[in-house]
Amino acid sequence: MFYPLNLDLADKTRIVQGLVVLTPAESKRLLAKAVAGLPEVQWAYKNAKLVVTNGTTNARVLEEVTGEKVAPYRFSIGMVTDGLLTMSAKEDRDPARFFVKGVGSDMESREFLKTLEKGDVVIKGGNAVDQDGNAGVLVGNETGGTIGALLGIACVRGIPMIMPVGLEKLVPSIHEAATGWGQLTLAYSMGMPCWLTPVSTGLVITEIEALGLLAGVRGRLVASGGVGGSEGAIVLLLEGYKENLDKAVATVEALKGEPMIEVPRHHLSK
Repeated sequence: MFYPLNLDLADKTRIVQGLVVLTPAESKRLLAKAVAGLPEVQWAYKNAKLVVTNGTTNARVLEEVTGEKVAPYRFSIGMVTDGLLTMSAKEDRDPARFFVKGVGSDMESREFLKTLEKGDVVIKGGNAVDQDGNAGVLVGNETGGTIGALLGIACVRGIPMIMPVGLEKLVPSIHEAATGWGQLTLAYSMGMPCWLTPVSTGLVITEIEALGLLAGVRGRLVASGGVGGSEGAIVLLLEGYKENLDKAVATVEALKGEPMIEVPRHHLSK
């Protein structure tokens, strides 16, 4: 489901509208700022346990929460780059981050997940999202990978799983996308064979939820795509009181110039 918003838009006479454009890199930074500012994330980081799993968006989340800077291509395992389904080179890879009251832990991933309890929070990215707030995660690991472990441990225990997923990854239906195929049914894969794991238990944050959380505006996706560096960009119609719209526009304008994520090499590099 989408992360719930509580917006004050009762006075329709005060509502004004505006259009903003976000590139994928800008969206990742926006999502990271929204996730880092969530009360439950801040509380878990300072007082309980926080898990920041691997992913390019989560690299930005890690930076916003802790100040630690890490190259997104290093803080990632599976990725789509060079027109291929691939993953980071093992020698480049930075591990996921686990925190206990703000202090990093080097405990093995599945062992740390087994310690999760009420009040803890997990942050996990995704590769797809639909209009109903379901997410999808591409998995190349034949035993389910990170999302398999999270569904089997964190979700079973009711641990909140915050999922920042940009609207460039919007698909018509996660259920339809994930049904009827898997790694072993594929006669061909452009890169690594994988499967899209459906996730309906996460709290999904797209750019719409992010701007609602950060600026108190309502958003609507009205267009996407672009050229000349704006490939994958999204166009949002924003609505809200003028002071909130001004805040949202200022938030987006501050993101302009966010560099695209470079991948110097990966698992399938020639």
